[in-house]
Amino acid sequence: MARSAVRPVIRTAVRPAARTAVRPAARTAALTAVTLALALTLVTPSAARAETCTARTGPYQRPLEEYLKLPVDGVQSTADCQAIRAFQSANAIEPANGYAGLATYRWMVALKARADPNAEGECPVRSYRVTCVDLDRQVLWVQRDREVIFQPVPIRTGRDAEETRLGWHSIYWRSRDHVSTIYENAPMPYAQFFDGGQALHGRLDDLYDGGGSAGCVNLRLSDAEKLWDLLALEDQIYIWGVKPGTDG
Repeated sequence: MARSAVRPVIRTAVRPAARTAVRPAARTAALTAVTLALALTLVTPSAARAETCTARTGPYQRPLEEYLKLPVDGVQSTADCQAIRAFQSANAIEPANGYAGLATYRWMVALKARADPNAEGECPVRSYRVTCVDLDRQVLWVQRDREVIFQPVPIRTGRDAEETRLGWHSIYWRSRDHVSTIYENAPMPYAQFFDGGQALHGRLDDLYDGGGSAGCVNLRLSDAEKLWDLLALEDQIYIWGVKPGTDG
């Protein structure tokens, strides 16, 4: 009799109290989480839109509009600016501000070339590695036979009166952390010399600052490092064309 009397009292006293204490707290936490998620969903797009793209019309506006499949009118719009900025961000082009400048244009040319860089047959096809340097398009790639083993990347070659020398060359010296003895100790990382003081090498600063090199083939640092890892002494380089803005 004592046990029968006690058990109902315990059940009635404990279980309802536990339900009353726990469920409202759990419901409040769940509602808070849902509210926060909804707030983030609503705020994030408007925050992104608030970062208005304001770059003016660039000198390479029209070709970039064509490449990005935008309305082609040669005049910057907000949609153009946002699309160009997204392209810049995807290809690590700095600054990624939506301006259709030279660096962005050169990357566009290099990416277009990747479908078939040697379509015109300007770079000789050999059974060994050939580094192809196209001054016309300002791109470089490496091929063996008809296989492209280093995809086209943008470059900067010699300016007017200091043009990069044309024809066949061979890498005769490599200097990973080279510093110029001619041009005020200018850094020339991953330098691979092919003709006198002319070399393939990386550039620490803006690749397009100054309009041209003193004859070297400049690459972005990351591209110069990859090229260094691929090539070796006595590798062959073939250079042709005319850099835009020079006399040849």
